Amino acid sequence: MKEIKSNWEIFRVDEDIYIKYEVLIKLIIETESMYDDERRWWFDMLPSMTDEQIDRLFNILETERKKLERLEEKYQEAIKDLDEKPLIEWKEFKMKDSKKKNKEYEEDKKEDADDVLDMLNDL
Repeated sequence: MKEIKSNWEIFRVDEDIYIKYEVLIKLIIETESMYDDERRWWFDMLPSMTDEQIDRLFNILETERKKLERLEEKYQEAIKDLDEKPLIEWKEFKMKDSKKKNKEYEEDKKEDADDVLDMLNDL
């Protein structure tokens, strides 16, 4: 018997069944759509299932895994966008603020130069 650990549970599967259906067993263990009792039931049923039933179970679990993987990727992209958006907005704000300050500084410099010229003209 082969022992398979999953979270808090240990499942026992015949060694031959494990070797023959190792990928399927991994999918059963990793799926989030089953409880441990359901996993145990599937492991008990594997020896009596037809090849067609095995293929169907594999396809269902593999499709589920791929869909969840795609959802996770989209979720991670959305989180990344949410994390980056405030940073981009902050940079844009700082750039506008910096341009405004530069403009004010240039205007102040011009006013100072004008004041100096006016003082020189008054002499």
